[in-house]
Order: sequence, then structure tokens, then C-alpha cells
Amino acid sequence: MTLQATFLGTSGAVPTTERNPSSVFVRREGDAFLFDAGEATQRQMMRYGTGFDVSDVFVTHAHGDHVFGLPGLVQTWDFNDREDPLTIHVPRGLRDQIEALVFAVGGDVGFPVRISEVSAGETVLDRPEYEVRAFDTAHRTTSVGYALVEDDRKGRFDREKAEELGVPVGPKFSKLHEGNAVELEDGTVVRPEQVVGDPRPGRKLVYTGDTRPHDPVVAAADDADLLIHDATFTDDAAERAAETGHSTAGEAAGVAARADARTLALTHISSRYAGDAREVREDAEAADFDGEVFVAHDGMTYDVPFPDAE
Repeated sequence: MTLQATFLGTSGAVPTTERNPSSVFVRREGDAFLFDAGEATQRQMMRYGTGFDVSDVFVTHAHGDHVFGLPGLVQTWDFNDREDPLTIHVPRGLRDQIEALVFAVGGDVGFPVRISEVSAGETVLDRPEYEVRAFDTAHRTTSVGYALVEDDRKGRFDREKAEELGVPVGPKFSKLHEGNAVELEDGTVVRPEQVVGDPRPGRKLVYTGDTRPHDPVVAAADDADLLIHDATFTDDAAERAAETGHSTAGEAAGVAARADARTLALTHISSRYAGDAREVREDAEAADFDGEVFVAHDGMTYDVPFPDAE
């Protein structure tokens, strides 16, 4: 079951020759989403072969480096005769601004575009097997982050135990795994809990957008399998990070440690580190975080593993 993040833009507010402004493409099996859409996101989608079958765009806030890609992307979909509806999720109070941006030139398009306002604490998207939730972040403007959280999976089916109990190979296996008791030919009833293990956790992917270290972010990222966190500056620029509503790499690692996240992706890297982002990674690695950490770069794809993967 695919859960994959492709980093389309990993720069801070100013793009560089190597890093585009913020955007992350997420594919969850047959569903595709964008988290933020900085300038030229559509070109990055072409460049890195993500496909264009996006149903929802999740905007963290209305700063240009996170939304300037929306008008071109919507126009491109229109030129390509898109018919499927698109929903753009934005923090509450920003609908008018984003609508004006998306339709600044060209007016209506030939497919439905809905702009949905969301608040921290809301379930933004509710799908079978997973949901996307908004959470509060701490930036210089109205902002939220998003967590894609999968439901628990069924426990493992113990085929050997089932056969020992006399269950014949076939449809009764499936019924037991679905949670239904079955009756054998001799009248014996076999219950699911006899042959099915405890539910197994699904995966959690968390995207913060721009933020300071923030308790609600820690709560949202609890046990995250992948935390994509603002790491605009190295630790020696902590004062600048605080002034601008961003985090240092070490602060991002501190959030990951408090949340007991498994993997931390550092993104929104300031253009001052355009030539070499090693210090960003080193600052995060020096913090008290035991999980995997990496500095995301444009075109990088990360497959999110299940927590119980061996």
C-alpha cells in the first residue's frame, strides 16, 4: 500500500537554481495530493514524473512561496481539459484571497474548483482507511499544518492456527480475517480472535509548512512515521528564525524528539545555504533525536514504511 512523498520544492522564501519554493506531492495508493504549491510547481510535477491526478491541494498559509504556483497549475489543468473537481483547502479566513489569486487571470475554468476553509483540529478529508487533519502552527500569519493519518490495519491472520482448529482453506479464512466467526462441519465455532492478531497501526505523515517549534505541532506529530518540518536556518541563526516565524534545524529535531517521530525531513531551506546544506543536517543530528533525519531536496522521493515493517 503506497504512501510516498515527493519533494517538489524545498527552498525557503527565495528560490535557488537547485531548490524550488515549497511543495510536496503525496501519493497514497490511488490518491494524489499537493501540500502547498509554490511558483512553478506544475513544472516540478512534470520534471519528476508525479502525474497530475491531484484531487486536493492543502495550503498551509498565504505567503507567496507557498501559493504562487496555484494559478498556473489550475490553468494548465484547464488547458488539458480536466473534468474532475479540485478542492483547495486553506486556513479559515483566506478563501477570498486564494480565490482572487487562482482566478486572477482567465476567470472560470472548465472543471469545478472548490476552495474550502479549514481550522486547526478539523478533519479536512475523510476517506476509507485514512484521513487528513489540520493542526495549529506558529507562523507570522494565519497558518495550519496537515497530518495524513491512516486507520489501524487488520491483525495478521494465523493460517497455521486456523488449520489446527480445523478451518478448511477457502472462504472461511477470509470471513475470519474480516472479523466474523465461522462454524465448522462438526458444529464447532471458531472466533476471529482465535486466529487473528491485534490490529496493526497505520502510517502517519505530517507536514508543518512554516512554523516555530509549537506544542500543537508536537501533538499532531505524535508517533509520526514521517515528519516534514520547517528547518529554514541553522542553529546559529536562531534569533533570525524567531523573528521570521521559522525553525532552525536543531529546533525541528527537538520537535521530532518530543513527538517520538521515526523520520524527520528538513525542508524550507534558506537560500543562504544554497551551496551546501550539510550544516543544516549536522545541527539536526546533534540534537537529542534518535530517529532518521535528512535534508530534503527537490526531486527526492521517500516511501513511508509501516511502523511494524521489518
